[in-house]
Amino acid sequence: MEATQFLAIQTETYKLGFIGAGKMAESIAKGAAQSGFLPAPRISTSIHSNPARRVAFESFGVKVLPQNRNVVEESDVVIFSVKPQVVRDVVLELRPLLTKDKLLVSIAAGTKLKDLQEWAGHSRFIRVVPNTPSAVGEAASVMCLGGAASEEDGELVAKLFGSVGKIWRADEKLFDAIVGLSGSGPAYIYLAIEALADGGVAAGLPRELAMGLASQTVLGAASMASKTGKHPWST
Repeated sequence: MEATQFLAIQTETYKLGFIGAGKMAESIAKGAAQSGFLPAPRISTSIHSNPARRVAFESFGVKVLPQNRNVVEESDVVIFSVKPQVVRDVVLELRPLLTKDKLLVSIAAGTKLKDLQEWAGHSRFIRVVPNTPSAVGEAASVMCLGGAASEEDGELVAKLFGSVGKIWRADEKLFDAIVGLSGSGPAYIYLAIEALADGGVAAGLPRELAMGLASQTVLGAASMASKTGKHPWST
């Protein structure tokens, strides 16, 4: 009911801003720009002190602004991609600018919607849990909608995160388990790849060949499981 009071985001012209310019923000911005989903000139972020991060974003056309407030003022959709321990202070600082015509998104790990909505002063908020393979366009992301986020808002965010992988929708009460599975899961897969490669080396393979075979084998197996929809043991 509350969502109907808000202006719809114009999907053909909206501007996207990132509060926080880390690797995950870079991956999402780059995926959106390079896939053609959102032109880079419509994406902005703010970088205060790290020249390398500025270079990273500017290398694919993202606008780098002086302050977080400039990013919010310019954006229709604002993604909070800061570390969990600072997200509260950042949202509270920007609260006067977080008007209800802006769609707010958080990818801050472990930060619940009820807190985000309280700090922002409204509930047009969507929480997303992405994972590190977003850097290569293969993220496994999950989202849930805040109290005033509309279905159209959800579709917009799904398309945005869909540009860097796959996205599902789930109840927030499942998010701790989701973080454990898809958030931490890549680290376990890296260990499996390393173990397979080590086995190959122990059997006499050159390290480069063993690592290539192990990585491609895991990629192929995952692709078969995903595309066939069958239980892994039956593929």
